[in-house]
Amino acid sequence: MKYFVLALLGAFLFSCNSKSEVEGEIEKIPINVEIIRFDKEFAAATIDELPMLKAEFPAFFPKQYNDSIWIEKLTDTLQNQLEAEVAKTFPNDEILQDELVPLFQHIKYYFPKFSTPLVVTTTSDVDYRNKVILADSMLVIGLDNYLGANHPFYEGIDKYISKEMKPSQIAPDVSETYARQYIKPPSKATFLGQIVYFGKQLYLKDLWLPNASDAEKIGYTEEEFQWAEENEEYMWRYFIEKELLYSTDPKLGARFINPAPFSKFYLEIDNESPGMLGRYLGWKIVRAYMEKNDTDVQRLMITDAEEIFTNSKYKPKK
Repeated sequence: MKYFVLALLGAFLFSCNSKSEVEGEIEKIPINVEIIRFDKEFAAATIDELPMLKAEFPAFFPKQYNDSIWIEKLTDTLQNQLEAEVAKTFPNDEILQDELVPLFQHIKYYFPKFSTPLVVTTTSDVDYRNKVILADSMLVIGLDNYLGANHPFYEGIDKYISKEMKPSQIAPDVSETYARQYIKPPSKATFLGQIVYFGKQLYLKDLWLPNASDAEKIGYTEEEFQWAEENEEYMWRYFIEKELLYSTDPKLGARFINPAPFSKFYLEIDNESPGMLGRYLGWKIVRAYMEKNDTDVQRLMITDAEEIFTNSKYKPKK
């Protein structure tokens, strides 16, 4: 028994050393993040300076909109308040640099062809459905979506959405945007294919955001993540007994994959559960697969969901 414990300890220490060596290599990767604060530029502009602003940032002024819209926005009281709150939360680029530089270093390490984007920050009338947009080599971040979960501007937004509207969620949101660039879409419209797809997204967050908690990666509170951990076996048994894995029922997305206040088992536990539990279980499957198979992350991105599931030998913890 003593030798078994020592062997386990040795394996653990080796794993820790390997991780620290990798992180040391990642920290050496040179990354220069250029951030343009369009939100500040617009907030400081006068009506007379509008033509110059449009010439400098044409992507933010669609031609189909008349100048009267932008003039009205420049003088709108609510827009001015929004800009002031953004300036208060993000007075300089420090928070953004702290979030984005290590993230981009990690992406570059695992995907060497990654090119650092030009980062442009803006306000978006709190368009929380499009907090981060990647367009070619430009990454646009709507900072008014990250003022803090309990900010007064978010009072009319459902809690399951506003809980993620905080500065610490910028890196997870950006990483999810980039993950979609690397993951091959599921070849079949099965429930298994969808949950493994999102499991791959979350696995990339494991690699790219080593200092983030698992709850932050998936967008849960700590209490919600704990609920998922404690009910993992029960949920898995439900999916198996109801034969959901190979189902192509489109309603399963709304029930277990899409952001929602809770998951829909159609049981008493529904109101206790967090949403997106299908993503959570897909994450567990992908983690099990990577632990049990000699492969790399690039190959994982193109591996079929059924192959991943079969070779993961996934079993929920009891």
